[in-house]
Amino acid sequence: MLTIDAIHLREINMPLAHPFETSFGLTTGRRIMLVEIEAEGLTAWGECVAGEHPYFSDEMVDTAWIIAETELAPRLLEADLEGGNSCPTLFKQVRGHRMAKAAFENAVWDLEAQVERVPLAKLLGGTRKVIPCGVSIGIQPSLEQLMDKIATELDAGYQRIKLKCKPGWDNRIFEAVRKVWPDILLSCDANSVYRMKDLDHITTWDEFGLLMIEQPLWYDDFYFHSMLQKRIETAICLDEAIRNRRDALAAIDMESCRIINIKVGRVGGFCEAVAVHNAAAERGIPVWCGGMLETGIGRAHNIALSSLPNFSLPGDVSASSRYWEQDIIEPAVTVSSKGEITVPTTPGRGFEVQKDRIERLTVRRQSFHAKARVTV
Repeated sequence: MLTIDAIHLREINMPLAHPFETSFGLTTGRRIMLVEIEAEGLTAWGECVAGEHPYFSDEMVDTAWIIAETELAPRLLEADLEGGNSCPTLFKQVRGHRMAKAAFENAVWDLEAQVERVPLAKLLGGTRKVIPCGVSIGIQPSLEQLMDKIATELDAGYQRIKLKCKPGWDNRIFEAVRKVWPDILLSCDANSVYRMKDLDHITTWDEFGLLMIEQPLWYDDFYFHSMLQKRIETAICLDEAIRNRRDALAAIDMESCRIINIKVGRVGGFCEAVAVHNAAAERGIPVWCGGMLETGIGRAHNIALSSLPNFSLPGDVSASSRYWEQDIIEPAVTVSSKGEITVPTTPGRGFEVQKDRIERLTVRRQSFHAKARVTV
């Protein structure tokens, strides 16, 4: 059993090294909720990936904070935990709020790995020693700047380029990229901005040889994605629509997609992420790990998850320096010239959290301490 002594919530504010634009808008900095757990003489960490606004999902950092302090932290302090697998049952009464739950559950998995003195990746069932990496490139001010950015990332060794797209920033962009780089692994991500009136337009994307088209239609849809997938040769990848294993099975059976993006925060934590991975593997559907502009804590968790065997496509887990002037972990996450990240082999998450940096970035905090337990 794991006995938790204290839980500390922090909100940190971190400016991005470079602005990141999607169909949702432009992001220049992040408000991030961190969960620190003290137990067994150890310290474990989790990160909530909810954004500043409820645009990607119905969660945001402020709703996550409320749920964390009123529901999740008190439940965790009072629980008898066997490990990370205990968290879904513990939090079951709280509907939704998957990103908030994931921050706590993933910290418990980190703690369990440290107690067992095994790498987090191994505890999750990971088998890969290195993971293949791609990059997600936001909408740029100009085509010229986009081409320069792609060239930089390819020179750095990244194995796949993903382009954020939206109406007016799609066909001409794909065409320009393919003229210069006809053979690179290229995909696009629409973040659910297109509609049924755009189906004929989307079918023209087959000519660009894309690896996949990520979540082109509604964020909660399987049916219309199934209609679209039947009309195009390019694989559809679902992201926002996949909240759990049941969603994955429904999407696969409806032939709504041929690839699934797994974001550990989006599905509610490692337990459900592994369940989605396994469901897809059983049906021959490849998966990859998506990113949410995480700090090194969330990035470390993504690396561990990506070590599972069915993460066969390059994910969005990239170097710390692409997002932060200075990350909050040491060493910073780096990518080799082959476009790979080495999976840590030390106990737990494999990266040291720099608490002094976190303290300087903290704008809000709250602590919860366990009550003394009486043994009869």
